[in-house]
Amino acid sequence: MGFPVYSQGNPLTVIGPWSGDEMDAFLPVLKAFEEETGIKVEFLTYRAEDLVTLLPAQFTAESTLGDLIFMQSWFIQDQAKKGHVMEISAVIAEDDFIPGSLDGLKVDGKLYGVAYTGKVKPGFWFRKSFFEKNQLTIPNNWEDFQALLEKMKGIEGISAPIASGNGVGWPLSDITEHFIVAFGGTELFQNLLNHSIHWNDPKVKEIFTDKLAALLKENYFGEPSEWTMVLEKWWNGDYGLFFMGSWITGMVDDPSDLGVFSLPGTQGLVFAPDYLFIPTYTQDSENAKKLLSFLAIQGQELQVQQGGHLATYLNVPIEAYPEVDRNVAQLLEGKMALPDLDDTIGGEFQSKFWDQLKLLWVKPDQVDDVLDTLEAVFE
Repeated sequence: MGFPVYSQGNPLTVIGPWSGDEMDAFLPVLKAFEEETGIKVEFLTYRAEDLVTLLPAQFTAESTLGDLIFMQSWFIQDQAKKGHVMEISAVIAEDDFIPGSLDGLKVDGKLYGVAYTGKVKPGFWFRKSFFEKNQLTIPNNWEDFQALLEKMKGIEGISAPIASGNGVGWPLSDITEHFIVAFGGTELFQNLLNHSIHWNDPKVKEIFTDKLAALLKENYFGEPSEWTMVLEKWWNGDYGLFFMGSWITGMVDDPSDLGVFSLPGTQGLVFAPDYLFIPTYTQDSENAKKLLSFLAIQGQELQVQQGGHLATYLNVPIEAYPEVDRNVAQLLEGKMALPDLDDTIGGEFQSKFWDQLKLLWVKPDQVDDVLDTLEAVFE
């Protein structure tokens, strides 16, 4: 793979994971920075799973692919400990951000990154028009949920009640995390996060066996396919429900037709900010700091206007959000905001988690093997 040649005088380079509609929603933010400052910016798309191997090699050579890079918090913290990330404690005021949203970016009390806008993963999305047409209602308990799925199976044209997005694996892990929180509670979720409970613990096995695998065995989930293709099929009525993050509101033709519900009893929702940092090896640190500050403050208000994002900057007015996103923000009320489990643990666990869930989706009777494999990562 060839890399862009970096030399002083080049535009600032921002690296992030977005392409397609998501990139189109981000580029106006960079354009606004260019117009305000006269500093040119270019955007390059790299997936986090590629950057996790590319960046350490670059940093070892005291070089960098970009001036600002969106990456997972565990990676930023790890690279900061090795001296590859610029400290930005003086660039922003921590009190202006959602409490706790910057904690994963600190080393020895110093700040090494910023939480940009975030996406909440609230639950199962549905089209209001689809529910009205088929006289479906939002479930109030687990039995209602099962009955809803069974009724959907009988609707003409439905491939499966729940669409299964795939790709590298995160759509399946998002669903699984929601089940863990709903039926294990926020404490068990946190215990898995810090590995104070084993993945093959009976409590975890019960959730996988009695809830998630039970639905898979009943063919309530569709066959995993690339998630943007599945999204289109779900929107066209091939599926009744689609578990996805709040960014979906910026990816459908009519966001006003969107409804969403969490699994009944859920007390916590995963809230996943997009984190960014400045590598130590940027050749334009002052302008890089200006862009980081802009993205953290003004940029967030511009981003939420595009739909599908929630701000971590507390001073973004509620009026800046499209109506459907205001409703998503309300789902968080009274619930604990939780970090994304596999993004936070990262490393070998993340890829193993994704692979094992792909296996579970086709062989739901292998819960024991899946959980033993996940636990073995920590041995």
